[in-house]
Amino acid sequence: MKHLWWCFPCGRIPSGWVSTSFSLAFFRVLLACVLVPSGVQSGVGSRPGPWGPTPTERQLRWHEMEFYGFLHFTVNTFTDKEWGYGDEDPAVFHPTNFDADQIVQVARDAGMRGLILTAKHHDGFCLWPSAYTDHSVRRSAWRDGKGDVVREMHEACRRYGLKFGIYLSPWDRNHPEYGRAAYVTYYRNQLRELLTSYGELFAVWFDGANGGDGYYGGARETRRIDNRTYYDWPATWQLVRSLQPMACIFSDAGPDFRWIGNERGFAGDPCWATLDLTKPGRYPGGSSEGLTHGERPGTAWVPAECDVSIRPGWFYHSAEDGRVKTPEQLLEIYYASVGRGCCLNLNVPPDRRGQIHEQDIRSLRAFRRRLDLTFATNLAVRASLHTSGTRSPVAQYSPSHLLDDRRDTFWCAPDQVLTPSVELAFAEPIRFNVVDLREYLPLGQRVEAVVLEHWSRGVWVEFARATSIGNRRLIRLSQAVEAERVRLRVVQASASPALTEFGLYLEPGL
Repeated sequence: MKHLWWCFPCGRIPSGWVSTSFSLAFFRVLLACVLVPSGVQSGVGSRPGPWGPTPTERQLRWHEMEFYGFLHFTVNTFTDKEWGYGDEDPAVFHPTNFDADQIVQVARDAGMRGLILTAKHHDGFCLWPSAYTDHSVRRSAWRDGKGDVVREMHEACRRYGLKFGIYLSPWDRNHPEYGRAAYVTYYRNQLRELLTSYGELFAVWFDGANGGDGYYGGARETRRIDNRTYYDWPATWQLVRSLQPMACIFSDAGPDFRWIGNERGFAGDPCWATLDLTKPGRYPGGSSEGLTHGERPGTAWVPAECDVSIRPGWFYHSAEDGRVKTPEQLLEIYYASVGRGCCLNLNVPPDRRGQIHEQDIRSLRAFRRRLDLTFATNLAVRASLHTSGTRSPVAQYSPSHLLDDRRDTFWCAPDQVLTPSVELAFAEPIRFNVVDLREYLPLGQRVEAVVLEHWSRGVWVEFARATSIGNRRLIRLSQAVEAERVRLRVVQASASPALTEFGLYLEPGL
C-alpha cells in the first residue's frame, strides 16, 4: 500500500473504492502500473510456464554433452567388411596392441564428452564374454580368450572423465534363433548383461537394421521379421529404464533422442527438438518422415543426434587412410549439427592395432584447435545490454544472464511480448563472424525465428537470420562483421522467449 501514498494525501485508500467490483478492478490496475517496471507485463514474481513438450532430466544431461564419439570395432575391422555375414571365425578378432587409454585420450582431446561402443554389430560377434554365446572375445586369441573390450573401454572412459554408452545391434546374422521368439529372449539377456555389468551408461543405441540374409548358426538363408512387433520395443525400452534410468535411448524415433535421417552429420534447418510420436512408423527401422527437421509443436521432446563417420566407412579400412575428413569438413559438420541444436556423434574407428589411426588424430587435433581458438573469448561480455522488455522480477530474469555462461539462468521477456529485442552496445568496435544462441530448455522450444542486425550509418542493417534455436544455435558468417552495436530481434515465437546465452566470436584467420 505504501506505493500509493502519493495518490492519497491522507495516507489511506477511501473505503468506497473497494466496495464495488469496478473500484476493485481499478485499484488492481493502478497497483500494477506502480509496481511493474517499464516493459514488464503480467506474471509479476511468477515463473513463466512451459510451452509445448519439454525435456526430462536425462535428456537435459544428454543435451549438455553436444559432442561425443562412436567406436565401430569388431571382426569387420579384420575382414575389411562393413557388414559381417555372421560366419566369421572369432579367432579373426586379434588386435595387435589394443589400447583403450589411447582411444579415450584421442576422444577427450578432440573435445568429445563420451563414447558409444559397438558391443555387438550385425555379425553377432560380442566384444564382451557373454554368458549366452561363444561367438565372442572368449574364443579369440586376443588376451588369451580372457579379454573384454567393453570393460576396458568403460574403465578407460572413467579414468579420463568421459561418459560411456553401448550399441547392441538388434539384428544378429550369427544366432540360429534369429527371427524366432527365442532370439528376443537371447537379445534381452545380452542387453541385461551390458546394463548391469559396466557401470552407469549415458546412452543405449538401437538402430533399424533388421532381417535379411545371414549365416544364422550355419543356416545360410534369408530371414525376415516384422520390425514393428518382433522386438516388442516398449518392453525392451522398459528394461533399459528399469536398469539404467538415466541412460538416454536412441532409435529412429527415440524415445529419448532420434536419428537425423542421414549419415552425413547435417541437421535440417530448421531442426526442432520435438516429434509427433502418434504418427505411424515411429519405431526402430520405421518411417524417416519428420526426422531431419523435427515436427512442431510435436507430442514429445525427441531431439536429434547427427551420426557420421570421420571416414567413408564406419569400420577401419587401410584403403581409406587418405580419405579421412579434413578439419574444415569436420567444422562444417559441427556447425550443421551442434550448431542446429543437435548432438554430434562422430565415429572414429579403431584400426587393426586397436588404436585410433594417426591420420584421424591429425584431423581431429586441427579441428579441435580451430574450435578452441574460435570460442576462447566471448566478445559479447564487453557490451552493455539493453532490452525491449524483461519479465519481473528483473533480477531473476535479467538480460545479464545471457552473458554469465550458465544454463540454469536466463533472460525472459514478459508473457505478452513475443517479439522482444536485445541490444549490445560496445565502447569500441568489435569484429565477429559466429553468433551463439541458446534457449532455456526446461521451458520448451519457444523461438521460431530471429534476425541479427548491426548499427551502420544511422540505421540497423540485417546481417543474419535463423529459425530454430533450441539447445544451441551457431550462426557462422563467411565474412566478419565489424560493429559497435549489435541487435538480436525475435521476429516469431510461440511464447515469450527465454534465452540463456548470447555469444559473439571470431574465427582465427578472419
